[in-house]
Amino acid sequence: MATLTIRLPDDKHERLKELARRRNMSVNKLIEELSTIALAEFDVETRFRAMAAKGSVEAGLALLAQLDSELSK
Repeated sequence: MATLTIRLPDDKHERLKELARRRNMSVNKLIEELSTIALAEFDVETRFRAMAAKGSVEAGLALLAQLDSELSK
């Protein structure tokens, strides 16, 4: 496991400590969970961009039109 040192403004550090306290966890665990969420979002975006690069504009627009028609029912 790696150790990471970060510099934060004091007010942000205090807010993170309060958030961690309200969630009954350490600041370390909170940062670990927040970084997991950020990495998951990054992975989803990366996969989406890779799939979009291989796809067809026409097929994508057709799927969006189909979704719009389903949502308007």
